[in-house]
Amino acid sequence: MTTESVLATRHLTASELVDVVLDTGSFTSWDQPVVDPDPDEAYRLDLKKARQKSGTDESVLTGEGLIRGHRVAIVVSEFAFLAGSIGLSAADRIVDAIERATCEGLPVLAGPASGGTRMQEGTLAFLSMVKITAAVRAHRDAGHPYLVYLRHPTTGGVMGSWGSLGHVTVAEPGALLGFLGPRVYEALYGKKFPENVQVAENLFNHGLIDAVVPPEELPEIIDRALTILIGKATVPVAAPETVRVRPSPVGAWASIQISRNPRRPDLRQLLAHGAYDVLPLNGTGEGENDPGLILALARFGRQSCIVLGHVRPRPSQDTKMGPASLREARRGMRLAEELGLPLLTVIDTAGAALSKEAEEGGMAGEIARSLHELIGLRSATVSVLLGQGAGGGALALLPADRTIAAQHSWLSPLPPEGASAIVHRTTGFAPAMSEAQGVNVASLFANGIVDHIVDERPDAAEEGRAFCQRMAAAIEFELFTLSSVPVAELLPRRVSKFRAMGRRA
Repeated sequence: MTTESVLATRHLTASELVDVVLDTGSFTSWDQPVVDPDPDEAYRLDLKKARQKSGTDESVLTGEGLIRGHRVAIVVSEFAFLAGSIGLSAADRIVDAIERATCEGLPVLAGPASGGTRMQEGTLAFLSMVKITAAVRAHRDAGHPYLVYLRHPTTGGVMGSWGSLGHVTVAEPGALLGFLGPRVYEALYGKKFPENVQVAENLFNHGLIDAVVPPEELPEIIDRALTILIGKATVPVAAPETVRVRPSPVGAWASIQISRNPRRPDLRQLLAHGAYDVLPLNGTGEGENDPGLILALARFGRQSCIVLGHVRPRPSQDTKMGPASLREARRGMRLAEELGLPLLTVIDTAGAALSKEAEEGGMAGEIARSLHELIGLRSATVSVLLGQGAGGGALALLPADRTIAAQHSWLSPLPPEGASAIVHRTTGFAPAMSEAQGVNVASLFANGIVDHIVDERPDAAEEGRAFCQRMAAAIEFELFTLSSVPVAELLPRRVSKFRAMGRRA
């Protein structure tokens, strides 16, 4: 969408957005009368005209209401009031609303549409972004969801503070979003800013936002997000039949061959056939979007979690996990920790990307940081060995309180052919190397790494939907089992599990 077409599109006012998003008749304003700073005569006239034009007393509207029955605090910009700019009074209104939402335990939906801080109020208005950010941080630190809907246009200090801090961030189609306003760029540099850079769709492509949705679809997105983020299951989950499954009698090399079947179900099928609800997230939020990993909010049965895992390459794709995948994974880890949700990691990789780009992107360091986060994550964790588990790419998502394995999954420092090449200078000893290295589920189970096995009858590729449903039941059970254990107990157990590895009684 070009800049001209964006400008030709009518965008909702703050009150219109409230009417579209909130359940009918549920809105209650939290706004108190504003106290203007000591304006000069010109600014006084600007404020008077802005109030007449917009029908509002300031550039933000705050309050609470219901979205599909969820009680939510809202902070919405009114662009018709001095381009939605934030001065001291508007900043105080935002901070008051977020702090009230924190005290009352409410999620916040922020809907900025702003040119940034108010030039008429200078540096103090500019610095007010600090106190708004502090309020958002306190809200997130308290474990409450902070959701953002970026509207056209959002730039400057607003995009550089409370517009870019959402746990989940979606945007209006075609919205102009960026730090530097294009008119400012043209005035400073004497040329136009490149087309289609600061638009919502481009931000999505670069992993900066999670979705692009029109306002009328926002209630559905918010409902699904909050159902997952704040839903607490209390109904006991019965032990599934898989708790009695034991390792397959076939050898390691046979399992490896089975796991490489291109028709084997991967994380996409597991979510499609096994999860009750899935809300995909997108990218690192920091300008990277690697197709080698899926990040999502999901529910397995009644158990909510953050899901992150490898994407099995399609025949026409090269989606080996690169460094950006692990930076996206660590976004998921932070979400789990902040929101008090369990984390589910799914391992299914023939190996991380081996390339100049991966090396220069810091692959080894990202693996190390992922391990560092997982072993000390202050949230319950479950990992799933779904298929292939080769190298550091697999290791980076493995540490967890409980590990579930598909019967023919495996875990190895390298694909067996690579191990054979190192030891024997030929790949011909791959079958023997896989047996000797103990890569299969039987060895992992015997050494206490795998806790729960999901059977394949006899091969997951031949019964994809049924296999995914059994795996989902195992995941729900393990998430439920961990839900009653305090994090302070989980952390030492998690470390001890790996500390005790390989010891003989």
